Amino acid sequence: MGGNVERLIYDIILSRPEDYLSIYQSCCNHNCLKCHSWYFSQYAKGKWMKPEDILKEVLKYRETVTVWEPRSRATMWHASDLCAHCGVCKVSESKGVFCPNKLKPEQILFSPQGYGPARNIVSFTGGDLYCQPSFYVKVFKLIKREAPEMWIHIETNGYGLVRENIELYYSAGLDSIWLDMKAFDAKTYRELCGTTNEWILEIPSIAKESGIVLEVVLIYIPGLVELDQIEKFAKLLSEADKEIPITILAFFPEYLLSGFRKPTYSEMVNAYKVMEKHGLKKVRLGNVGVFCKTMENIEKLVKEIGREAVGL
Repeated sequence: MGGNVERLIYDIILSRPEDYLSIYQSCCNHNCLKCHSWYFSQYAKGKWMKPEDILKEVLKYRETVTVWEPRSRATMWHASDLCAHCGVCKVSESKGVFCPNKLKPEQILFSPQGYGPARNIVSFTGGDLYCQPSFYVKVFKLIKREAPEMWIHIETNGYGLVRENIELYYSAGLDSIWLDMKAFDAKTYRELCGTTNEWILEIPSIAKESGIVLEVVLIYIPGLVELDQIEKFAKLLSEADKEIPITILAFFPEYLLSGFRKPTYSEMVNAYKVMEKHGLKKVRLGNVGVFCKTMENIEKLVKEIGREAVGL
């Protein structure tokens, strides 16, 4: 853990709809066929930054925070119940049709990715190299020493999060994990990502034991990850903790899966209902615009599964 360590950073921005400071990292331990960040995660691109450089960005961002979340809400999942990211309250005196009515207009900021609040969370996202802890342990400790009120969050495929590393990151100050589980079946996972998911399936239980806040992201990919695998995930996650926040994302063609189709409205709703059947209490559908092309479709979805289950 000694010596100087740096990380190649592509960009740092207040991201939407997550509403936190996202640190987009270049280079990754996976080669996902569906990667939507391939242009910087699969290629070395960006600026080399030391832990001290990251700390400066976090301290600068802290001055703009408009919503101070408790640690239990240090997730991407909890952003959708605060704001619909429409910006109507900033450009007129009215509220958007799907507004949760929890924030004041002065808490809404514009960023290059749109309107929303700025929450007290810093997230490391993009390329995943959590299999190499040196940089992260140093930067997490720095942030917790200088800005303890900022929650530290990582978006990860989980490949580097064996039990030893999870415990190491937790002791350094990691608060929450966004776990992209991709596929349940080992063969499908290897086809999608080029590696195994053997220990990734153990992370929900380990995170709960360690005290780290966990959220899980699944993706519905027609022809690859469909209802049978979603149901296997539902069983696994319900056994770990029925309160885990879960987002089921609608796949959209990208990178090396550009020839695959998008899921339909009924496929996404059925995936939600499978989670519900297994007793999971915090399930949300994401990338809603992929399978709901009109306002009428979105209104139908809200009526069918509830506003709190629709990520906007």
